[in-house]
Amino acid sequence: MTDAPASAVAPATELEARLFAVESSLGALSAALRTRDASGIELHAAELHRALASAIGQFSDAARHGRVPPALRSRLASASGQVVAQRESLARATAALDRAIDVLLPRESAAVYSACGSAERSGYSGGVISA
Repeated sequence: MTDAPASAVAPATELEARLFAVESSLGALSAALRTRDASGIELHAAELHRALASAIGQFSDAARHGRVPPALRSRLASASGQVVAQRESLARATAALDRAIDVLLPRESAAVYSACGSAERSGYSGGVISA
């Protein structure tokens, strides 16, 4: 066995491992999002961020040397599409939540505070308190 095939196999297995970490993190984040598990969402989003950063670095290095197998390139594109879909879904959910909060807790006038303090105390007109 020569060193050339072994060196070509090692990067592919490393790419596979990095991609598997991304796919696993995506799956875990999807499950946490479905169950609305806030701590799980935070944990798995951080894991996904680390896995993506690691995978992108590894894939970039491999692409510069022309060693990204087509199957892994396709899986990376699929994972990227899933990330985009989750991001868009979260953006829509956040916008819907913001609208619901605005309906339930309407914003008061733009000037919440005046020179005399809060709007509730605007009748207060001086430094002397009378009893």
